[in-house]
Amino acid sequence: MNLRENAIQILNSAIDAIKPDRLIKHKLRFEKGLLKIEDKQFDLDKYDRIYIIGAGKASAVMARELENLLGDRIFYGVISVKYGHGVACRKMRILEAGHPVLDENGIQATSQILQIAEDAGENDLVFCLLSGGGSALLEKPPPGISLMDLQRMFELLLSCGANIEEVNAVRKHLSLVKGGQLARTIYPATCVSLILSDVIGDPLESIASGPTAPDPATFQDAWQIIEKYKLSDAVPESIREYLVKGLQSKIPDTLKTGDEVFRKVNHFILGNNLGALKTAEDVAQELGYNTLVISSRIQGEAREIARVAAAIAQEIAQRDMPVKKPACILMGGETTVTLRGKGKGGRNQELALAALLAMSGEKHQYLIASCGTDGTDGPTDAAGGMIDPGIWTKANNMGMSPLKFLENNDAYTFLSQTGGLIMTGPTGTNVMDIIMMLIK
Repeated sequence: MNLRENAIQILNSAIDAIKPDRLIKHKLRFEKGLLKIEDKQFDLDKYDRIYIIGAGKASAVMARELENLLGDRIFYGVISVKYGHGVACRKMRILEAGHPVLDENGIQATSQILQIAEDAGENDLVFCLLSGGGSALLEKPPPGISLMDLQRMFELLLSCGANIEEVNAVRKHLSLVKGGQLARTIYPATCVSLILSDVIGDPLESIASGPTAPDPATFQDAWQIIEKYKLSDAVPESIREYLVKGLQSKIPDTLKTGDEVFRKVNHFILGNNLGALKTAEDVAQELGYNTLVISSRIQGEAREIARVAAAIAQEIAQRDMPVKKPACILMGGETTVTLRGKGKGGRNQELALAALLAMSGEKHQYLIASCGTDGTDGPTDAAGGMIDPGIWTKANNMGMSPLKFLENNDAYTFLSQTGGLIMTGPTGTNVMDIIMMLIK
């Protein structure tokens, strides 16, 4: 068994299984004017116009596949996608913008999306395509809050170790489009949201910050998150003033369950992390591994999860528990990184480097990989990282200290010089991360 070759094959198969083209072809059926999605059916002949809007790293590919299915029935559409993730469409404008930090292009793209939502009438149908990254790519700031202030706020949230649900709870209360507010703009048109989930447990209110879903979070919740991470003195003044007005009920909260607009909203989860893990498990079994999927809900500091992954790998290597060698252990979810240094990397690369340190001295053949299914890990061109005993050897020969690179959050530099980067390029999909341990 060549662990590296096996790891790449398993990861690629898992990512391919949750790409929008496969999911849309599998989940949607269009015959004689009737569109069938799961247990619901839509008679497209009843609608005057069909629009497509969306945001997220996978939304452009989703739009292209929906266009292939519906063809000229589509009237028009606008999609906001991360730089480098756009694809060509005939009936829609694909606009590229900043991620993970919002930029001016994202605001301009959102303005065009909202124009379509406002134009849609009672007899129109609006498809809303959402995937991971949508929170940064779909935004209309409240009056008085500048783009710079929002960027500063989200940089604080991304660097403090807050999880995605916490980040989005704050985002929704600094927005005029998130937390069901896009659904309010679309109403009274019918809305069909097609979703690729990048959030643990697939909560509709958290995926892309829930622009078409009821929001259980309140201004009070948003402020408590800011206080939890001791950010209250660091947030821009305009944001502090806006949140205080929300706490005083001087600003309407996000939309809640029971609002009439949700009568005409339909949500469908097309793909998620568990689907990717199941495919990975099937492929690993075909390659001869004993497999175990631990969870699709892994979250927490990347360094801590790395120690857990290493401990499981060592238990298998030395005692054949909880499964016998050769083994493939799979986990999914999304970790976080608290920035302490000034290096370059992402959560998957950091996890891999931390796992290398935890595996110090292990003599059995092993490989630990962590990979973002979207093909980009943090502000880098890598999808993630993988480590094995050969990485240790290369680092020692080059006089490189893994600990020093980890302390500086510089996993990218370390892995690039030792051959540990996973490079896929943009995949056109996004269902969080896959963590894999192979033990021979």
